[in-house]
Amino acid sequence: MTGTGARPKVIGISGGSCSGKSTLTARLFRHFGPDKSVVLPQDDYFFGLGDAPQGKGGANFDHPDAVDFEMMWNQLQALKSGRAIDRPLYDFATHLPKAETEHTEPRPIILVDGILILHHQPLCDLLDLRIFVECDSETRFARRLARDVRERGRTQQSVHLQFTNQVSPMHDLFVEPSKSHADIVINSQQSESVYDDLVERVESQI
Repeated sequence: MTGTGARPKVIGISGGSCSGKSTLTARLFRHFGPDKSVVLPQDDYFFGLGDAPQGKGGANFDHPDAVDFEMMWNQLQALKSGRAIDRPLYDFATHLPKAETEHTEPRPIILVDGILILHHQPLCDLLDLRIFVECDSETRFARRLARDVRERGRTQQSVHLQFTNQVSPMHDLFVEPSKSHADIVINSQQSESVYDDLVERVESQI
């Protein structure tokens, strides 16, 4: 565990959409607690609907150019240097950044969650430990369908079209190749104990 006054450790958790990376991030956050850890989600750094790359099916939020990685890098660098930030927040209902921000203080452990964080080399270089969560495409689609219909007001057809036209191709082009940068690779479809074992491995390495 990072000692008092020590430089924060940054753990990156990546993987495909609905692979289980956010579940793992949440478990690590619960394990270390809010006094020792903070989460920096890639999803809050989307430019927004009008500035996202256009592709088949409309705005493509799974492309690296849809994310303000320059701001994310600057804010992660600030947290890693012990400085507080005002983190952007994103509204998935309107596909736009929110007007308000969230004041975020540095913690000994910074958890960075996102599908493209290992693809973006400058951001990847700031990570002290890189984790990639694997999951097959069929399971990821089923999870995304349930989530987007339940939480984001999408229709089943729109989710299917987006996954086929954008999510899956971008995964193959950008996300899956970034696995080569990972220090640890796990499969979220294994037993629940895989998460508990990983928490222990993470704690032993930081």
